[in-house]
Amino acid sequence: MKKAYLLSIIFICCISCADDANYVPVPQAAAVIDLPDTPYNYVNLNLPQHFFTNDGSDIPSSINGIDNNPTDNPVTDAGATLGRVLFYDIKLSQNNTIACGSCHRQNLAFTDSPVHSLGFLQVPTRRHSISLVNQRYYFRGHFFWDERANTLEDQVLMPMLDVNEMGLTANEITQRVSARPFYGPLFQAAFGTGTISNERIADALSQFIRSIVSSQSKYDTGRAQVANRQTAFPNFTAEENQGKNLFMKPVNQGGAGCFQCHATEAFVSVNSGPKNNGLDLTSTIDFGAFETFPTNIDFKGAFKIPTLKNIALTAPYMHDGRFSTLQQVIEHYNSGVKNHPNLSPQLKDSSGNPQQLNLTEAQKAALLAFLRTLTDENILNNIKWSDPYINQHL
Repeated sequence: MKKAYLLSIIFICCISCADDANYVPVPQAAAVIDLPDTPYNYVNLNLPQHFFTNDGSDIPSSINGIDNNPTDNPVTDAGATLGRVLFYDIKLSQNNTIACGSCHRQNLAFTDSPVHSLGFLQVPTRRHSISLVNQRYYFRGHFFWDERANTLEDQVLMPMLDVNEMGLTANEITQRVSARPFYGPLFQAAFGTGTISNERIADALSQFIRSIVSSQSKYDTGRAQVANRQTAFPNFTAEENQGKNLFMKPVNQGGAGCFQCHATEAFVSVNSGPKNNGLDLTSTIDFGAFETFPTNIDFKGAFKIPTLKNIALTAPYMHDGRFSTLQQVIEHYNSGVKNHPNLSPQLKDSSGNPQQLNLTEAQKAALLAFLRTLTDENILNNIKWSDPYINQHL
């Protein structure tokens, strides 16, 4: 059984019709939210054991110690359910046209396809939309490409308050949620009372986002069958295993060294903070994390490291969406890294120059094949992360 919560019924009426004693209002199609009687399970992520076991390499592979799920706002089934409804609510934009889910689309692994996402007036935002998958596993807990939000709870309201993105004021956020009759019971279930506040809205949205964890890709299936990541996966093709080896091995051992920045089973950085990956020789327009941390000159042109889970679906790539294909990304790290003053040490050779991997065409194809094994159909299709609204745009 599912509950369908009525949002509104719009009646067509006019003075002439209202004066007609025989007039009967005709209801238009109503927008509803479709939720299960028992909330979906958001608490138990059912992660495979390899997520919690280091594989013996120099850099930890497990997610142990990098979970930013706070003790004062842990994920709950009712809280994440509320967060799901808020995430897809177009009333949380000034002209009722976009929601959080408009720029973080489930079928694209919770990112967006334009180079720069479009705000409520269809004006491009400053950067490409970052994927929300595995945001829970980033111990620094800072969010956005430039890490300007100290916590996820801080981050989730910022797009709503941005004059270009969603265009609301703090008071309007609370007012619009309070005006929806179905929210009261959802807040009651999530927090014990029906009181609606921006703090609770932020908490619920954060719980929903932290529940979006990828663990059912082809890579995960293979990883569960071996003792460590260096072993050939039995479900991989020879090309995919070759790509995996290139990904996992250091450059000085004939690999591509990708694991240094995407080290864990969540394919996120352990705790290294923003990095400059040599996209440009100098930073002139977008200074990245230096805009957030202006006393740290090393952060000029440095950006948060995103997860690589579902990377085949999240084009275009980089903070500015400059690369339209994964092949271009691979070629950048193969031969295109620029000698920026703050270039990450992981991208320098023994002489301090930008590394040149000198991969063959077959090796680049193998890397691409491996990256495609990180696609997780569960992330793309699981109803618990989907849009619960019906007829919302009517």
